Amino acid sequence: MSDSVKSPDIVCLGEPLFELNQSEDDAPFRPGHGGDASNCAIAAARQGASVGIVSALGTDNFGQSFFNLWAAEGVDASAVKRDPGAPTGIYFVTHGPDGHVFSYRRAGSAASRMTPEELPAAYVRGARVLHTSGISQAISSPAADLVFAAIHAARGAGTLVSYDTNLRLRLWPIDRARAVIHAAAGLSDILKTSSDDAKELCGHTDPDRIADFYLGLGPKIVIVTLGGEGALVATPTNRARIAAIPVKPVDATGAGDTFDGAFLCEYLREGDPFAAARYANAAAGLATEGYGAVAPMPRRAAVEAALIERR
Repeated sequence: MSDSVKSPDIVCLGEPLFELNQSEDDAPFRPGHGGDASNCAIAAARQGASVGIVSALGTDNFGQSFFNLWAAEGVDASAVKRDPGAPTGIYFVTHGPDGHVFSYRRAGSAASRMTPEELPAAYVRGARVLHTSGISQAISSPAADLVFAAIHAARGAGTLVSYDTNLRLRLWPIDRARAVIHAAAGLSDILKTSSDDAKELCGHTDPDRIADFYLGLGPKIVIVTLGGEGALVATPTNRARIAAIPVKPVDATGAGDTFDGAFLCEYLREGDPFAAARYANAAAGLATEGYGAVAPMPRRAAVEAALIERR
């Protein structure tokens, strides 16, 4: 890929995962699509953003289904590698009284085998923002190095870096997760974490202390999502609590990724992190009202209507 390549505004880097979601006991598993980078890309595209993805997929039918999905959603997949020697990752979602439970079959996946040498650096440098996450770094050591290479390429070109902590302790031990995630957070412009992630990563439970901790690492915008209580948005000079809209949630799968994609789209449009977070909070809330990561993600008209109707 040459330096003359045309990049979309938002480039998401990470692992797509084919989804099988069971709404209740004994119900059939519904096929779908997930993986935080792909989810974020689709959420942003549904808000009207120009979006692309950097990843790798197997040459299996699961991988092909992602290319079909991205083509339908308007997500550029020209920087996605096909690996004939590795599978596309799969995950299962079940639901119980404590919420949704994930089970993964992703070891040795095509995305986990990507190395820094395979980074389409020009594609990253040409974007307005690179988005990636802790999950993207947890799937393998080469993948962690790939993310750092992408972050440095972005920073060198003046491309904004957006990072979601997305802590998954099934993928790596907390000490390694903390070291890698906080190193990446320190290189980011926009950092999103959740109150649950932050409790494990930095030991704080108070949203303001969490925001202060991450601002101290270097990001200019820190977002702490608080589930049904909304989110705290903080910059070095200002902060605000953003209330959640009233929703009837059935499945929170992909809600955080929907927030990421909607936030980045709106932030690039308006330049106001607080307005962007209000918009993203509404989009994420709407995404919990249906099953699966992608199917219930709202489009812009639905989000704008919800901001008016569900205050």
